[in-house]
Amino acid sequence: MIRPGKMIRQVLQSIFKKPATTKYPFVKEAPPRSFRGKLKFYPEKCVGCKLCMKDCPSNAIIINKTADGKFECGIDLGKCIYCAQCVDSCPKKALEATNEFELANLDRDKLKVVFRAKPDEGTSKSA
Repeated sequence: MIRPGKMIRQVLQSIFKKPATTKYPFVKEAPPRSFRGKLKFYPEKCVGCKLCMKDCPSNAIIINKTADGKFECGIDLGKCIYCAQCVDSCPKKALEATNEFELANLDRDKLKVVFRAKPDEGTSKSA
């Protein structure tokens, strides 16, 4: 047990120290350069090899063929462990780990993201 005299000294010392915590979420710092956050899929680069599906340890990725040479990617962010193994194994770099990490949600269905190519442009869209 701490004696009262020693406790008062510690309290007075801590008044003049800087806080050890950050001011998150009011002041947001940039994540480190190699941060692995939410996945992004580029359907125009995908060749349908499904290596990302095979290498995913949590089975969070599903690649479906939508048309001849066109693919969509379904990612369950609730299952994903953000290891970026799928990003490393993709030979065409169709997957990318972004810096987005604030993904908390009360509805699990909102954590299921499907990236589809736009019919006229061939760019990715999150649905």
